[in-house]
Amino acid sequence: MSDYSKLEKCLDYQFKDKNLIIEALTHKSFKKPYNNERLEFLGDAVLNLIVGEFLFLKFPKSNEGELSKIRASLVNETGFTRLANDIKLGDFIFISSAEERNKGRTKASILSDAFEAIMGAIYLESGLEALKPIILKLLDESYDKINLDVLFSDYKTALQEITQARFGSIPEYKIEASFGPDHKKEFEVSIWIDDKTYGKAKGKSKKLAQQAVAKIAIDILKGSE
Repeated sequence: MSDYSKLEKCLDYQFKDKNLIIEALTHKSFKKPYNNERLEFLGDAVLNLIVGEFLFLKFPKSNEGELSKIRASLVNETGFTRLANDIKLGDFIFISSAEERNKGRTKASILSDAFEAIMGAIYLESGLEALKPIILKLLDESYDKINLDVLFSDYKTALQEITQARFGSIPEYKIEASFGPDHKKEFEVSIWIDDKTYGKAKGKSKKLAQQAVAKIAIDILKGSE
């Protein structure tokens, strides 16, 4: 677990001080003289600033209340867990054997805190201008669109919260097929939860197909409650 090159590749950032990335990935349960709580505190503040500036520039006609709502839907445990899962952060964190047994690698609180800590570590080492493009790239890759309507009907995030609570795992999306010419492609995606498939859906992009199949899975899971 000492090879961080995959994580650094996902972030498109290489740590000069490897002790910093180790600290950022160390949960308090791991019983070391250090943990990631201080870096998490720093990361939270910096993420609020970067996302706040991004929204301020992206939505010049939105008022303070609207901007606050959009930021609150991005800068929270669910939002950070989503970004953490996109870079497979759970594979790299240091947790106790007890947390390992309790599926700590998929816990939203642990993933979210580690994500904030990693961002805090990058800021500490290289500053705001180095961190900003990393955050904006992760947001762009994770969200089809960022606005009030889309964020509050985000089926992938809603489903992830359901599956983490019920199964202690996150959904897996598989591309089953793609159709049509490059400029007008359509994708078919299946969804798997706890080694069981919950349906397929098509969309004009992989992300739209994932959202569509996530909604199908939510309806199935809610119907089985």
